[in-house]
Amino acid sequence: MKINKELIIYVIIIILLIIGIITSVLSLQNQNTTINNTQKKIKKLKGNIKDIDFINEMYINRYIKYQKNNPDLDIEDIITRVNIGLDKKYYTNTKSSKYLNKNYILTNKYTYLKEDYVPENLEYLDTTYSRNGMMLVKEAKKQLELMITAAKNENIKIRVISSYRSYKYQVQLYNRYIEEDGKDLADTYSARPGFSEHQTGLCIDIDDSNIDYNQFDKSPSYKWMQNNAHLFGYIERYPKGKEEITGYTYESWHYRYVGKKIAKYIKKHNITFDEYYVKFIENKEE
Repeated sequence: MKINKELIIYVIIIILLIIGIITSVLSLQNQNTTINNTQKKIKKLKGNIKDIDFINEMYINRYIKYQKNNPDLDIEDIITRVNIGLDKKYYTNTKSSKYLNKNYILTNKYTYLKEDYVPENLEYLDTTYSRNGMMLVKEAKKQLELMITAAKNENIKIRVISSYRSYKYQVQLYNRYIEEDGKDLADTYSARPGFSEHQTGLCIDIDDSNIDYNQFDKSPSYKWMQNNAHLFGYIERYPKGKEEITGYTYESWHYRYVGKKIAKYIKKHNITFDEYYVKFIENKEE
């Protein structure tokens, strides 16, 4: 009886070992199949475009789904938009902003700043350039002053009416807009707390002192900004015709400091900062 029990135990051990080996082999085969399928999907997705180097392999199925729903877009646009997050609803699938205190920090409807984030090197603007109490990050302030001075020399008036805003201030502002227009409409023109570019200390709202900022694009000052802002490292952040990319209505008065190199590229190629970010910044080494 004792021998039979030992034999049975031995047989069970052998069976378990065999099962383990088979399971491992099948698992490895499945992994190889998954890798091969992913590679095939990437190859199919890229087509003949060899210059797309910002593909995220984790997004392959998202790319394919978005391409199916948007057959008129080319492959590069598909990848760019999915990387931004546009295949998801606004304020879903969000992530914390990287590159804090850098000129190329991103905030949009998928990327947020934490409640306690306050940018380094904030400085007050002189009332020569702005309303009282306005603040910007030091480098952005310096270039702003140079820009406004250059405009003034050409008889162009530019004044900052809004700049750095704290998280707490954005809460108050956003809630006020909701009370006035409702949440759905407010979301088209105002950022939710934590998602506002103003919290970076790198953006400004401007007017020309003579016309309401909502009509800024009808002023000579707007034309001057269109031709010159990038020379000082500023871009029009929410341009006309790019609403689907930025998630915001057209704002001719809202400018963002990104530095001269990035601003000149964005101007030359007529893209948004969101597009530039996912192509050239998102996965760069700090």
